[in-house]
Amino acid sequence: MTKQLLSFLFLLISAIANAQSLEPQMADTFRQEGKIYVVITVIAMIFVALVVFLVILERKLKSFENKIKN
Repeated sequence: MTKQLLSFLFLLISAIANAQSLEPQMADTFRQEGKIYVVITVIAMIFVALVVFLVILERKLKSFENKIKN
């Protein structure tokens, strides 16, 4: 799980680094109006919620696997 999570994070970081060089016009508009922070916050909240959900789900699955083994 941790190897998969780390590789996903590295992939995400590299995708963000490549996307920063493109400078789309919509991002400039959001930045000028101050809405870019709202967009970044919403995306970060969704990402954190997904990670927390997956961690909880994996813990439950491990406990079920341990019950089945015993």
